[in-house]
Amino acid sequence: MIELELRKIFSGSLFEGEIKFMEPMSNHTSLRIGGNADIYAFPADIPSLIGILINLKNNGIPFIALGGGTNILVRDNGIEGAVISLKSFKNITKIKEDGDSVIVYASSGVLLQRFITYCKENGYKGIEELAGIPGTIGGAIYGNAGSFGLEIKDVLYSIDIMNKTGLIKRFTPDSLNFGYRTSGISLENIIIGAEIKLKKGDKNEIAENIGNFLKIKKEKQPIWEPSAGCVFKNPPGFYAGRLIEEAGCKGLRFGDVEVSNLHANFFINRGRAKADDFLKLMEIVLYRVKRKTGIILEPEIKIVGRDEIAEG
Repeated sequence: MIELELRKIFSGSLFEGEIKFMEPMSNHTSLRIGGNADIYAFPADIPSLIGILINLKNNGIPFIALGGGTNILVRDNGIEGAVISLKSFKNITKIKEDGDSVIVYASSGVLLQRFITYCKENGYKGIEELAGIPGTIGGAIYGNAGSFGLEIKDVLYSIDIMNKTGLIKRFTPDSLNFGYRTSGISLENIIIGAEIKLKKGDKNEIAENIGNFLKIKKEKQPIWEPSAGCVFKNPPGFYAGRLIEEAGCKGLRFGDVEVSNLHANFFINRGRAKADDFLKLMEIVLYRVKRKTGIILEPEIKIVGRDEIAEG
């Protein structure tokens, strides 16, 4: 597809928000890596989201939903079809209060750290361990983000998911296939928001706990540098970062991508890194870890995009 053809398809559409064409995904990922997406859409509301899904379906255009662009690697040749961002979906509302329990609804585009700040300000506890994790509520749910023994599934009460036809259904966590760093939710299903169950607590104690978790993360993880978070999953009984370090990979570099000297399971973009550099470094690390330990690491990051440029 060329940009002119795409513009014709979407001209005159009833849509509130913004649609960009041939948009560099490096502008929308925490790694600052990625080729162009044919279409990048920011619907402003549910009707606009449904409208663009119908338009995409009618024209046979594939799509993926994207949260905050963390924990994802977009290939250098970009993404065929559309990327849908729910950054405009930023609502946080207290739904129910019962004794010392409270349920809060957070839309998919709410930054996870904004939600944690909201909980701190209102004296709601139970999610402090996730402090310092980047990205949105939707992205955190999709990848079942976790830290310090807590996974986001542990505080979910319900999740609203829209399928590719625009139909929204509410699911309980038990009805989905949550696992280690996965929710089992397809990229073609869009997380609209979730009810999150918390407890009332002392604001000062909550703030102190958040501060302690953030301090530990800053000491052990390069959270201020351009990365995609942890590259590999922890194998059962092991820490991927430790295995990578013991295989002598700290500081290893390919192109402008480098294994962090602070935490070996973080790969840092040191300049103008390419996705191919990142993938090559992953291969080298995988080989060295397997050669030393016999363990084959599995990627935690999601790799999306065209494998190669189509001919013609």
